[in-house]
Amino acid sequence: GEPQANTLIARIYAEGLGVGRDEKAAVNWYTRGAEAGDVPAMFALGLMLAEGRGVEKNRVAAAQMFEKAALTGHAEANYNLGVLFLKGDGKPENPSRAFQHIRYAAEKGIPQAQYDLAALYQTGSGVEPNAVETARWLSRAAAQGHAAAEYDYAVLLLKGFGLTKDEPKAIALMKSAAGKGIAGAQNRLAYIHFEGVGVDKSPVEGAKWRLIAAKNGVEDKTLDDRVAKLSKSELQKAQAAASEWSDRIQLEPVE
Repeated sequence: GEPQANTLIARIYAEGLGVGRDEKAAVNWYTRGAEAGDVPAMFALGLMLAEGRGVEKNRVAAAQMFEKAALTGHAEANYNLGVLFLKGDGKPENPSRAFQHIRYAAEKGIPQAQYDLAALYQTGSGVEPNAVETARWLSRAAAQGHAAAEYDYAVLLLKGFGLTKDEPKAIALMKSAAGKGIAGAQNRLAYIHFEGVGVDKSPVEGAKWRLIAAKNGVEDKTLDDRVAKLSKSELQKAQAAASEWSDRIQLEPVE
């Protein structure tokens, strides 16, 4: 009769822990747990309904589960519910409600919610546009290692639109985002090293990052022209450095 026991059995089936993985069985047990009032079961069932795992995809039913869990203060459920309100998917499109739920999750420390909240403040979706709040929430998400936030916030800092106390962090954030595979950050690092913005000017290092960004699909004729003007020796060094970096990332992927 313990609600949590139903949820634990559901997890065992969902993850195949000691038994064959069976998502349909997991849905059945999560449903029992949710009906018995277990909040993690409500959230997990909402995810399975939203994604169509072990059950037919049903965003309306997923939203209902997220809403029940959100009412208890479940941070991730609030975030997911906010996203559904934002997209009008499973819930009527309602930017104001989306903002409320995403803000709650952001205040509870969910990095993706903090990043999305910054975007809402930037675009004025569900709230009045606010550049200071945009920077503040990007800063928080970046501080938790959210790669896209690191990149976007570094760009703000380099443009002079971030929080003043964070200005020295701009290059470090850009490097971190680049290391996590954000192609835009890799290309920005090329400019940073070519021009010596906050670092020693280094055409070789700049070319290295341009080669990496180009391999990841970023087009930039201006940088390509700069790379083309390097000496044969410099180009070979940049190519070797780019290759070494790519090999290291493949061997030791950044989480």
